[in-house]
Amino acid sequence: MLKLYGGAFSRSSIVQWYLEELAIPYEFVQLDMQAGEHLESDFTAINPIGKVPAIVDGDLKLWESGAILLYLADKYGQAATAEQRAEMAQWVLFANATLGPELLNEATRDREMSRLLKPLDQILVHQPFLTGDQLTVADVAVGAVIGFFQMRYQMNFTAYPNVMAYAKRLTERPAFKASIGRRA
Repeated sequence: MLKLYGGAFSRSSIVQWYLEELAIPYEFVQLDMQAGEHLESDFTAINPIGKVPAIVDGDLKLWESGAILLYLADKYGQAATAEQRAEMAQWVLFANATLGPELLNEATRDREMSRLLKPLDQILVHQPFLTGDQLTVADVAVGAVIGFFQMRYQMNFTAYPNVMAYAKRLTERPAFKASIGRRA
């Protein structure tokens, strides 16, 4: 059985949300980050960087939430073609390398929020999810970032009504409630 390693308030909840969406059985191993369990040799054998999340799936040891999400999408058939995998990777990388860091940066947040969320809002005028009519790993990655900033920083996205409706659709999903929603 796949093992997901994480901390109480960590990016592991994003992976957990996706596992719940896929209905994949897994064991969640919660590490006590305050006690430094993520720095002990048992865990650094899985992730030498000593950060969560990480998974062990058979012989595979994988860390970094984006890499884990893309692996799960590929393994469980959500991306059937190279083009679909590339489109999903584009959104996962956008969430982790662009959207999250830009919203976190207080110095440029106001300017970047508009630049990033206006196009996203326009995409969501035409479809309920980023890549079409069904939730994919792209939505988990981007939705988790949007949800994080709404919950943690009470960020106001009302200027982007389609993003707001999208975030509401995501947070109402049973898999979201069973993972990220339990930690909110």
